[in-house]
Amino acid sequence: MAGPAARSPTKLMALQLLLWHSAFWTGQEAVPLDPASSLPVPQSFVLKCLEQVRKIQAQGSVLQEKLCATYQLCHPEELALLGHSLGIPQAPLSNCSSQGLQLTGCLSQLQRGLFLYQGLLQALAGISPELSPTVDMLQLDVANFATTVWQQMEDLGVAPAVHPTQGTMPTFTSAFQRRAVGVLVASRLQRLLELVYRVLRHLAEP
Repeated sequence: MAGPAARSPTKLMALQLLLWHSAFWTGQEAVPLDPASSLPVPQSFVLKCLEQVRKIQAQGSVLQEKLCATYQLCHPEELALLGHSLGIPQAPLSNCSSQGLQLTGCLSQLQRGLFLYQGLLQALAGISPELSPTVDMLQLDVANFATTVWQQMEDLGVAPAVHPTQGTMPTFTSAFQRRAVGVLVASRLQRLLELVYRVLRHLAEP
């Protein structure tokens, strides 16, 4: 059996990216929300968002299960290096996960993050005949959630004057790349939603 010294630089780099990614999200999820950060938001908005989050999480789980069962793409951490090389971005939510929770900043980052994943899902068009309906439904649900957040920002008077435009999305040279990125997008979207769900539950507390 090959020892540690025989491991390829590619695998070592992938492991480093995985460790960094895990440490980042562990830190994000471990920080408790400060009770003082509870902000007055319409409960109707919070409840609607919770419903939309649960719906997207369910669709994302279906996509992950199908990619795993059909193409044996079951471990997003093993695809971190590919995602890095293709320039697959992640959505920051620093204003939503710390003791300095700020409603306007959190909503802004959440809306941009949803818009980002909406674009990435759109880039997955044609992923495969059996997966396309799930990807299309997931994209629609993410778009609807982004619209809900945007409307709340408008109600609060904090929406930008110009609606954000979609940046350059990655292009794929093979069906494998498209499916592998599908795994990464679904996984990262789930992580984003887990954090958002914690914030929404926090805001729903009396």
